[in-house]
Amino acid sequence: MVTRAVFLDDYQGVAVGLTQSFGVDSGVELVSIGEHISSEDALAEALAGADVVVAMRERTAFPSSLIKRLPDLRLLVTTGMGNALIDVDAATSGGICVSGTLGTITPTSELTWGLIFALLRQIPAADNGMRNGQWQSTIGMGVAGKTLGVLGAGRLGQLVVEAGKAFRMEVIAWSENLTIERAAAVGAQLVTKDEIFARSDVLSIHLVLSDRTRGLVGERELRAMKPTSVLINTSRGPVVDERALVQALNEGWIAGAGLDVYDTEPLPVDHPLRYLSNAVLTPHLGYVTDDCYEVFFRDIAEDINAFSAGQPVRVLNPGWDAARR
Repeated sequence: MVTRAVFLDDYQGVAVGLTQSFGVDSGVELVSIGEHISSEDALAEALAGADVVVAMRERTAFPSSLIKRLPDLRLLVTTGMGNALIDVDAATSGGICVSGTLGTITPTSELTWGLIFALLRQIPAADNGMRNGQWQSTIGMGVAGKTLGVLGAGRLGQLVVEAGKAFRMEVIAWSENLTIERAAAVGAQLVTKDEIFARSDVLSIHLVLSDRTRGLVGERELRAMKPTSVLINTSRGPVVDERALVQALNEGWIAGAGLDVYDTEPLPVDHPLRYLSNAVLTPHLGYVTDDCYEVFFRDIAEDINAFSAGQPVRVLNPGWDAARR
């Protein structure tokens, strides 16, 4: 029987109410932590006594060292069906069940286009100008006839490709495993890695973070881009070399960047990105919509109830039970 579940990184303060609304067992104490805890010592203290912990996306790391300090933990839930910051092997060895949730992919593709238009039409600057008595102080850039480059043409990248075609853009794509046939099937032209950086007016990243993609967009790639081009990242921060990106924006290698993800989240208050006028920043909002949260918290309630009943669902580490015995 589950008795205490702790939700991490509940910035909007909605986790307890939403989970209760989907019928989590009434005997479960739900606890929400609204601020990010980066210290392992502080995190171990905050999670002491919890038999369930819910991690919101890849916000908080669960390395082996932390997992060993949580002897009461029996169920670790992550939103989504994968979390690169959880040491699943360590959880399995400790007899901890790791469960996931379903989700939606359209919100992130929609935010991608929000960032594109915010940059190209200079919407934040125009809005700020209007509030300060100005009128038509900016000149924007349209997208029709421009080249959209998509790094990664999976399910999410495909939605971005489709929207680019609807806006009458030329769409090119590249990833390490992308084939001519797959690119054509989603409506894009396969190009080389060098070509996508050189030709794109808008370059949008939709890659899973891995050893192969970490730092994929570095100084060499950014210098190869047009000085009028913009970079959009709604994927994962470390895909882009953040230090090189700050230099690129400061020195005009590219015209701007729209970012929803960062190396360190929440983004430190003194981070140089916060002070660049040619960067549009959002606080990792790609998945933060009412419909996506409905899926997340419905499944979280189900994960907790099912585990409590001895029949866990959406299990990401099937060997956990054998290790516990």
